[in-house]
Amino acid sequence: MFGYANPKKYQKINSVSIMIFTTLAAISLPWGLYMALFLSPPDNLQSETVRIMYVHVPAAWISTMCYASLAVSAFIFLIWKHTLAGLYIRAACTVGASFTAICLVTGSLWGAKMWGTWWVWDARLTSMLILFFLYLGIIALKNAFDDDDNGTTACAWLSIIGSVNLPIIKYSVQWWNTLHQPASITSMERIMNPAISTDFLIPLLIMAIAFTSIFAILVLIRIQNEITRRKIMVKRMQTQNG
Repeated sequence: MFGYANPKKYQKINSVSIMIFTTLAAISLPWGLYMALFLSPPDNLQSETVRIMYVHVPAAWISTMCYASLAVSAFIFLIWKHTLAGLYIRAACTVGASFTAICLVTGSLWGAKMWGTWWVWDARLTSMLILFFLYLGIIALKNAFDDDDNGTTACAWLSIIGSVNLPIIKYSVQWWNTLHQPASITSMERIMNPAISTDFLIPLLIMAIAFTSIFAILVLIRIQNEITRRKIMVKRMQTQNG
């Protein structure tokens, strides 16, 4: 991990990583969309509305996974001043916010059809909205300081403090009476007997791979852009002082 604290060393693997995830996304996204839209059957209760799941659920997974990774990166940055961890925080917060927005919008579309309302102050929905606001707070903090390190430090603290919302998101449907359905994939009586039919599970997992690959591509590109931005700032300062 510490071998790549230097951005120059990190850049050596960055282009290869982007190529790998781009290939994975180019394969999994069309395949997943085809299975979700054409091969997957309609649900007995939700009919064709169930197809929203193939975007909504992966977006929800990515939004929570991204914030968890922000909290871990924040801990690494605050303890060891790991440069790449700080760059990741600045790069991933906007991407995480985008996936959270997708989750909220698709969830509202799903709820309008199944619950008869676009929004309810449901425990799961409310905690996801709080997650979105936390992302917006991190984005605001990173742009609120002239010094990048001070901005990243503020983002790191908010990432760690806001991580208390993650278990609330996960267990909200168990802790409170909620309209949101419980988890279908993590609640397995046996590995070979999931709570969701394989007709829905397989395209859902493929779409999850596609969304994860897209997330990785966007974050890697934004990290590269952040490194380039800092190089430009250093060049400008050297020019002004020279």
